[in-house]
Amino acid sequence: MRAGLQALTSRGRSFLASGIAALLMAVLLGENDLFRIGVLVTTLPLLAALVAARTRYRLSCARRLDPSRAEVGGEATVTLRLENVTRLPTGLLLIEDTVPYALGVRPRFVLDRVESRGVREIDYRVRSDLRGRYTIGPLSIRIADPFGLVELTRSFTISDTLVVTPHVAALPHVRLSGEWTGGGDSRTRSVAAAGDDDVAPREYRQGDDLRRVHWRSTARRGELMVRREEQQWQSRGALLLDTRRHAHRGEGPRSSFEVAVSAAASIGVHLAREGLGLRLVTDQGAEHLTDTGLSWSLLDTLAMVRHSPARSLEMGVSALRQGGGDGLIVAVLGSMDAEEARELARLRHSGITGVAVLLDVATWDDGDRKAAEDLEAVQTVLAGYGWRIVRLPAGTSIASIWQDAANHGRYAVGPAGGAA
Repeated sequence: MRAGLQALTSRGRSFLASGIAALLMAVLLGENDLFRIGVLVTTLPLLAALVAARTRYRLSCARRLDPSRAEVGGEATVTLRLENVTRLPTGLLLIEDTVPYALGVRPRFVLDRVESRGVREIDYRVRSDLRGRYTIGPLSIRIADPFGLVELTRSFTISDTLVVTPHVAALPHVRLSGEWTGGGDSRTRSVAAAGDDDVAPREYRQGDDLRRVHWRSTARRGELMVRREEQQWQSRGALLLDTRRHAHRGEGPRSSFEVAVSAAASIGVHLAREGLGLRLVTDQGAEHLTDTGLSWSLLDTLAMVRHSPARSLEMGVSALRQGGGDGLIVAVLGSMDAEEARELARLRHSGITGVAVLLDVATWDDGDRKAAEDLEAVQTVLAGYGWRIVRLPAGTSIASIWQDAANHGRYAVGPAGGAA
């Protein structure tokens, strides 16, 4: 009963106060008719509170997100499924789902009645222009009486997560190096050409082609052994993203930082789909990516990337150097000076293709002459070490300029002055 009284709405409290006042005036004035009215007006909210407090609706709730990942600016559909698992039909239900401000206003619905064992499904859409992981839920239900005198709120505990990923642009195919593309076929042939004596066999596994059985090792070990040269070798690469706050200009979805994240996502997904084993590095160090569903892991990680307070790329360059084995390095860079560019440029040597996507941050801030001068110096340094340069000004899509990554000699001049 106490819960029912606490659930009285403003209308219910007004009725109760008016009824009590009418009873007092009836007693003072000796008016029987006023007394009857006071009893009726007082009893009505009390009865509503009693009924609401004793109501034991049992509702089950499930939520489905379609899709569970959405691009910036894209929409996702949220489906709520409510089931009345008791034999008692419900009264008026006011439903409100908890949604972060970035996804829009909180959706509210009214259900007049859910019959015994009845099911209701409700759809609504959410949209965000900001990357991130957003928790949707829990769902709250307010049970109201037909007169609007009492409202009881009950909440579910379940919640779901919507991941809003950066915008991914479809990039044209660009041949970045000789043996890097092709999914490992060239390496397979080169190992096979070495002959059986140079092959390191392994144990037979169910599903292996019997034509790959290495008979000499099988006879020596007494168990089936297969040749490793038929294994698919996966090329490796690294993607460096400059997240330093001072290296970017602008605010909001059109800032240079958001453009850099989108460019990194587009390049990473493009390379992963072409069979590259990719690792992500920022100025804070290496980021963990799962091998399964590499594109989704990359997008999930980039969805949560934020500005860093770092002043240099030292940790990022160190992480690239420690990883090793990369045939390709793609760096998406904000504003930097020539000395920082020189430290990064030294990572590229024979056998490694280096591609630098340089954000022209001066185009986000017309008055930043120093950024424009630094960009020219950085471009000269990187090109001098054989890096391929892709300049990305404000308002330009990475897809429209990605072909520049194929240009070996457009900016490239060797460290000693010769062609790179």
